[in-house]
Amino acid sequence: MAGPTTAERGQRQQESSGPPPARRWKNRRFRTIVILALAVVLLAAGSVWLLYGSPWLRVRHVSVSGTAVLTPEEVLEAADVPVGAPLVSVDTDGIEARLRRKLPRIDEIDAVRSWPRGIGLKVTERTPVLLIERDGKFTEVDKKGVRFATVSQPPHGAPSLELSLSRSGSATASLRRFGTDRLVREAVAVAGDIPAAVRRDTRTLKVRSYDDITLELSGGRTVEWGSAENGAAKARTLTALIKAAPGARYFDVSVPTAPASAAS
Repeated sequence: MAGPTTAERGQRQQESSGPPPARRWKNRRFRTIVILALAVVLLAAGSVWLLYGSPWLRVRHVSVSGTAVLTPEEVLEAADVPVGAPLVSVDTDGIEARLRRKLPRIDEIDAVRSWPRGIGLKVTERTPVLLIERDGKFTEVDKKGVRFATVSQPPHGAPSLELSLSRSGSATASLRRFGTDRLVREAVAVAGDIPAAVRRDTRTLKVRSYDDITLELSGGRTVEWGSAENGAAKARTLTALIKAAPGARYFDVSVPTAPASAAS
């Protein structure tokens, strides 16, 4: 029987000179996985150091925008932003909660990171729609009924609230049913519905009962508003009524579908 030829013996020697192709592929794949894993670990470690350990992404300045009555210095002091801390670690929700707690005049606050080194504080202040006077001081009340500040000088454009609650008749029943706080909220609702052009001239908002609210305007003019219901319709009717009768001193929009005006 003839033995293997020279070519066959060479082929066998070549095949036995190294691992099978499948094994070589597995080895290369393993080395690739190890290299990729090391790269991911190094990248993650570098990212953590960059965000938390490096000097380049730390809070260096804090900006304030949107203030009107408040000063930026007041906001900065109340915010107590940790200057020098890693920017990524700053608790923006905590800053917002702290500002709302310390400065009730703030209605909305948005604390945002300004990469790479800043914190921005965007402030929206409450606007008074009504003033409650007591002992020479004025408590400002916003459209949500929040009493947010007490000042010695009344701000321009917000009428004073006058509770002229009678202790007899329907006024007593109204007070007993709704309570003073509810009547104040009704007054706030009315103040929020007064047309802007009329609000500038409104000096006093007088509440006698739930459905007997009156506006006292400059020049001795009076508006019978009624209750806080249908406020938008009453505002539109009052605007049209004043335009139609500019010389009138008395306006009644308590029933907006049947308004009235008179010269005295």
